Order: sequence, then structure tokens, then C-alpha cells
Amino acid sequence: MVLLARVLVVPRPYLTGIWVIGHECGHGAFSESRFICDVVGFTTHTFLWTPYFSWRISHHRHHSNHASMERDEVYVPKTRSDLGIPQEGTYSIDYEEYFGDTPIFTLFMLLRQQLLAFPAYLIWNVSGQKSYPRWTNHFNPNSVIFAKGQRQAVIISNFGILSMIWAVRLACLRWGAGEVIKYYGIPWLCVTHWFIMITYLHHTDAELPHYRNKEWSFSRGAAATVDRNFPGVDGTFLPHDVAHYHVVHHFFPRMPFYHGPEATKYLREFIGEHYHYSEKPVFKALWESYNNCQFVEDTGDILFYRDKKGRARVQPAAS
Repeated sequence: MVLLARVLVVPRPYLTGIWVIGHECGHGAFSESRFICDVVGFTTHTFLWTPYFSWRISHHRHHSNHASMERDEVYVPKTRSDLGIPQEGTYSIDYEEYFGDTPIFTLFMLLRQQLLAFPAYLIWNVSGQKSYPRWTNHFNPNSVIFAKGQRQAVIISNFGILSMIWAVRLACLRWGAGEVIKYYGIPWLCVTHWFIMITYLHHTDAELPHYRNKEWSFSRGAAATVDRNFPGVDGTFLPHDVAHYHVVHHFFPRMPFYHGPEATKYLREFIGEHYHYSEKPVFKALWESYNNCQFVEDTGDILFYRDKKGRARVQPAAS
């Protein structure tokens, strides 16, 4: 447990860089050859328990519809009604009744998110569209996430995951389960921690809007992300700088990551105040975002997160 805590706190996202290469392949940004992208992406993501083609499909839809309450595929905010909180104005609401968690319980829930959120998203569509059927997941070829023509790609992804199950079983028989957990299991948990933290903080902040209906557009959705200052060489070289230049990635998802610094400079000049950047220490930002970004309202077309006391830091401008 001490080893796991130490690895999670110290910024050493080594294997995360391998996952990020698969991410680049999914966008077609690793090579001009779609075949090379798919071979490298399938290999790297399968090694890290990600169904490459299935994830690539839903991730493309996420980029095409980011910050849309009706169409985004991940990090879709919970609404007031999702949490069973009455509308304001009817009577006094005791928010403590809904969010009165102790700090230690909140820490436990945050750790659960960091270690299990990605598998839960793949298996149960956690943080995905609330309107999807209950058993929506990334492994059923007939899932609402996929079109009929994508069935074969999903099956290939599933075959890759089954191959990893077989490989890990052989490794346990050869070297023992303890050794496999030590050298593969714990590092894999660290990968999920790091890319969940990176992506969660890119898409979750009290100042980032979400949109309904006609208020959404691709450019508005792309701008509803935030670049973070992940410290040190580990935050730049090892995960290939994706942590620092995510806003421009949403505007130009096929652009290779190494053009991020230059492209962000020009994008920032172009969109001005609509560009979001935070210098806040990332673990502090993780704690604050987890506590302050609880839900959005059921009504309205421009929405901002509310905290555990029902307060929104930002309100949409009057039309």
C-alpha cells in the first residue's frame, strides 16, 4: 500500500507515455499511414488493457461533440435531477444532506475515481451519456456507441483484450501472481491514475461551460477545455506534452503532439479570453475540481458546474 501511494504521488508517468502513443495513433497523428497507426495503437493500447478500435470510435465522437450535453461521450456532467436534488426556489435545500461527506470519505472516492474510472467507463459507460441504455459498454459490438459497420473493429479489440488475459495468465504461471502484480499490475494502476487525472483536469473545471441544443458548436466545445501546468520533465517528455497542450488538440485532433507548443501560441492569440490555462498545482486542482464540480442545472442552454453548496462560480451572460 505504501508503494502504491508513493508511486501515485510522485510524478513518474512512464507507462503513460506508451498509452499516449496509442492515443496519437487513434487520431491518425502518429503516422501518415493509417495502417501503421492502427498496428502501433492496437499494440500499445492492448498492452495497457484498452480496446483500441472501440475506444478510438467513442473518442472520435467525444472530440466531435465535446461539451455537448446531448452528444458528448465522456465527462458528461451529472444534472440536478440525476442526483435527486430539488430545484432551487421551491423550498430551502439542505445541500449538506446530499454532499455531506467527510474529507476522508471524499479522499476515498477520489482515489476510487483515479484507479477505477477508466475500466468503469469501458465496462459500464460511467461518465458517459445518461440517455444510453443501462448496459452500454465498449465490448458489445451491438452497443449504441457503435454503428453497424464498426462491428468487426469492436470484435478485433475484444480479441486483443482476450489475448492479454491469456498472456497475463501465462505470466502468473511462469513467474507467480505476486511478481506480475508488482511489475505489471501496479504500474498499470498508475497509468490509469495518470491519464485519468490528466484528462479529468482538462475537461473539468468550475469555469468551463457545457452547452445544450443550439448553443453548442464545435469551436465552443473545443474551447471548453483547459491546459494545465504539469510539473517537470515527467509532465512534458514522458507523456509527450499532451498535458500542457490539450486545448489546441481539441481544435486540431490530427495534429501531432510535438506541434502543440507552437500551435498553442497562435491559438491563444486568436481566441484570446476564450483560452483557458491554469498554473494551479495539479493535485490541488484535482482535489478542488472533484469537490467543486458536482452537477449542472436541468434547465438552460449554457451551463456551469455547481459545488457542494449549490453555488456556481460562473454564471452565463444575460442574453
